[in-house]
Amino acid sequence: MTPTPPTRLKFNPLALAGLAGLVLVLVAASWWIGQVAGSWLPVQASTAAPLVDGLFSFEAAVGTFVFGGVVSVMAWVLLMHRADKYDETDAYPIEGNTKLEIIWTAIPFVLVMAIAVYAMRVNTELGVLGPMEHIHLRNAQEDVGGYPGDRLPAEQVEVISRQWSWEFRYPGAEVSSTELHLEVNQPVTFRLVSEDVLHGFYIPAFRLKQDVIPGRAIDFNLTPTREGRYRLRDSQFSGTWFAANQADVVVESAETHRAWLKDAAQAPLQSGISDASREYLERQKRTNPGWATVPPAPPPQVNVPGSNTLPHDA
Repeated sequence: MTPTPPTRLKFNPLALAGLAGLVLVLVAASWWIGQVAGSWLPVQASTAAPLVDGLFSFEAAVGTFVFGGVVSVMAWVLLMHRADKYDETDAYPIEGNTKLEIIWTAIPFVLVMAIAVYAMRVNTELGVLGPMEHIHLRNAQEDVGGYPGDRLPAEQVEVISRQWSWEFRYPGAEVSSTELHLEVNQPVTFRLVSEDVLHGFYIPAFRLKQDVIPGRAIDFNLTPTREGRYRLRDSQFSGTWFAANQADVVVESAETHRAWLKDAAQAPLQSGISDASREYLERQKRTNPGWATVPPAPPPQVNVPGSNTLPHDA
């Protein structure tokens, strides 16, 4: 039985109005998703957070529009173009529609390029470096031109990553800690170094992540904008206890920060926080310590161990 050839579609004002209404609904839903997408993320606590959240909201809105459009077309085809009951004939062979193929190729291309351009602008503004980029060993005090306004941040902190603990050293005051303290609304430069393997310096509330590469010192700049207690996490798989390689980040007022540095400078050195070392020692006491693993580095000797059990915002 030969199927009936499809007839040429005629202009239908009602169908056109329905299509326009669907597009308006998709645009409204996409705009709404873009507005609420930021609430899915942790609190914004740095100058970089609005940039990253803006990109995320844009991508969420575009994704909503595309997903809604695809699902709508699928639903229309399933509901309106079903074969009649007991119809076992083959469909009419259609070679294609060149105009339609151009349209559904051009629209995704434009959307993908828009996301790419937006992402490149944000990444350029953030200045985050990837593991494959060439990074020079440099002294932040000699590189004045690398900061906004051609001025140096007032505070520079050396961040030392190990398997599996963090250590922070503050200039001038000869203070070290395993809990990072920062002054609110004050630009800061981190000098990131690793003593063993690849680590990832990641604070979700700041929306910034930087790989810490062995054998290289990387300058990393940010400005915290919200007082509170946040969480630093190792974003790279660095071994058995990498998930426990976390530390609290305390953003405080200028007066509180100066008082903390003064008190810390007078505190004696003591063992810092290292959950990996504690758990490793507990395992070694067992009759069967379990699988073999790299022994964690000894806890760093610091002035202020801090705490990693207090409630934090993100």
